[in-house]
Amino acid sequence: MAVERFPVEASHIMMFARSVGDPNPIYHDEDYAKGAEPGGIIAPPTFVQASSQYDPDAALRPKPGQPWFGSGREPSGTPRGGGGGGGGTGLHAEQHFEYHRHLHPGDVLSAKTRPGKSWEREGRRAGKLKFSETITEYFDQNGELVITARSVGVQTERVVEQA
Repeated sequence: MAVERFPVEASHIMMFARSVGDPNPIYHDEDYAKGAEPGGIIAPPTFVQASSQYDPDAALRPKPGQPWFGSGREPSGTPRGGGGGGGGTGLHAEQHFEYHRHLHPGDVLSAKTRPGKSWEREGRRAGKLKFSETITEYFDQNGELVITARSVGVQTERVVEQA
């Protein structure tokens, strides 16, 4: 992820919370939030996923004039690219967030991404499963680490046919 600047805005927090169906007033009601432990509006736990909208190369965001695999008509695992044979697919397996502090309106984040661990195991129906982590660290406008996100992807050796 190449996010150099991700501004955290109150309206963005409110819309994100609504889009995931979370009615907690700490995400939109300033008076309520002032009386809560954080002392103000905060962002929901998975909010940093919205940073992909600030990445011009985000693979999951539709791009005008280009085909997009996420239409919903068919299963949308990432097609296996290049060699390696087998014709399997790539899938998102897990997502973990470690918060070092709450996100507040007015924060401006930047992200640095690096590879994590990788491992393999034998699957029952898809053959060899190759797992890999991606670690994304989000820093605030002062350069302090705010959130560490760990994503795990899995590449299957072959496509599993529906029964």
